[in-house]
Amino acid sequence: MASNALHGVNLTGWLTLESWVTPELFAEAGALDEEMLAVTLGRRRYADYVRNHRATFVTRDDFARIAARGFNAVRLPVPWYVYGEEGPEPGPYVGCIELVDEALEWAEEIGLNVIFALAISPGAPHTDNGISPDNADCHVTRDEVLDVLFALAKRYAHRTGFFGLELADAPVVQTRRGLTLTEGVPLHRMRNYYREAYELVRSAAGEDVVVIMPDGGVSGGWGRFMAQRHYRNVWLDCQLDRPCARVDVSGPAGVRRLVGSLDRRLREARRADMPVMVGKWSSSLPVADSQMTPEGRIALERVYTSEQLRVYEKCPAWFFNTWKTSGKLAAWDARVALATFERGMIV
Repeated sequence: MASNALHGVNLTGWLTLESWVTPELFAEAGALDEEMLAVTLGRRRYADYVRNHRATFVTRDDFARIAARGFNAVRLPVPWYVYGEEGPEPGPYVGCIELVDEALEWAEEIGLNVIFALAISPGAPHTDNGISPDNADCHVTRDEVLDVLFALAKRYAHRTGFFGLELADAPVVQTRRGLTLTEGVPLHRMRNYYREAYELVRSAAGEDVVVIMPDGGVSGGWGRFMAQRHYRNVWLDCQLDRPCARVDVSGPAGVRRLVGSLDRRLREARRADMPVMVGKWSSSLPVADSQMTPEGRIALERVYTSEQLRVYEKCPAWFFNTWKTSGKLAAWDARVALATFERGMIV
C-alpha cells in the first residue's frame, strides 16, 4: 500500500437512514426510503426515530473498534440538512451537526482520519438524498448546497482529523449510448459544480484539505480536469461497490477477471492526472450462480476481497462499504467481510 495511504470504512446509514443498512427501521412503517419514512411516521415520531437511531447505531466504541481492526480512516456521509433549521429549509429532516462534531472528536482522540462526503446524489432518480440535474435537492438550490459545503469546510478547517471533503456522495453522470443519452446529470454541469465547490472549500479551509470529486461512474470522462497547477490536493473517487462488468464468476478465474475489469476502471480514471481513491467497495459478487453452494460463494467472496485489496493498494485511499449493518450482511458489513483477514492485509 502506498505510504500514508488511508484504509478505512464508510459509516453508511448512520446520519442518514438507509433501508439496506437498518431494514427494521423501515419495515414497521412499510417505507422504502427515508423520505417515505418521514411522511408515514409524521414529523414528530420520525424525529424521535432518527435521534434514537443516531444515538445508538454508531458510538465512540465503534470508532475504537475500527482503529483496533487496523483501519486508519472513516468516510462519513453528511446530509445536506446537517445544520437543521440553521441551514437550508430542512423540511421534516433533523439536523445533526453536533454529532458530526462528536464524530471528529472521537476520531482525533483515537487517531483516525475523517473524510466528510456531502450526502447528495446529483443526477440520480429522485430519492430523499438525491438532487436533480440542476443540482437542487427538491426545494434546495445549488447555491444552498454550496453554502453547506463552505460552512463545513470553515468549521473544521484547522482540525487535525479533518483529512478531506467529498463534494457529493454518489452522483450519476449522463452518458451517451449510441444515439441516446442515459439518465443523469450532464458532465459539464458536474464540472461547473466541482469548480465552484473547490474554490469555496479552498477559501474556507486553505490548501491542505483534500477536495474529492466522485467520478459519477464515468471513469474516463475527466480528461485533465482540475489537474492544472491552479488546483491542489484534488482527488477523483472511483466507486466500485457495484461493478457492472458481465463476466462468469462461477470460479476463481472469473472472479479475477472481474477484479481485472475494476483495475481497468481505475487505470482509466488515473488518466485524469489526479490521485484516484476508491470511496466504496464491497465483497459482494454481482452475479449469483444458482448452482453455487453457500460455502462456495463464501469462498469466492474471500477470493474477490483479497484480489481487490491487492489492486487497491496502489490507491491513496480505499473505504469498504460499510462498517456495520444491523443484520450483519456478510459481503457488505466490514465486521463480517474482513473478519478473517489478517490485520497486515488491511494495514
